[in-house]
Amino acid sequence: MSRIEISVLSPQAALQAFADTWQQAETGERAGSRLAFGSLRELFSATTEKRLDLLRHVASHEGLNVRQLAQSLGRDCKNVHTDVTELVDLGLLERGDDGVLVAPYDELLIHAGIRDAA
Repeated sequence: MSRIEISVLSPQAALQAFADTWQQAETGERAGSRLAFGSLRELFSATTEKRLDLLRHVASHEGLNVRQLAQSLGRDCKNVHTDVTELVDLGLLERGDDGVLVAPYDELLIHAGIRDAA
């Protein structure tokens, strides 16, 4: 099962996570897939309910292009294109050379603390 960890990190924690990943890469250790946001607002803005529904649909029905996806979801093609572009930019969707969409992860693991670290 392929998984991506999505976190809300303070700037300091983001720098530490980057340093840890760099260190793993230098030793040849393969780091897991990660995505970080600076705030809950950024996370929720990027991963809206409609985008997550779209992502789930692609994971269950791979091989669709944007037009087919919009039709399947009963949504406007332009809005689906915008959502697909954002999800591709985040690395949560991949687009093949033929425009076919693929969900590279089976699971999203979201970490979002509600208190500042002491």
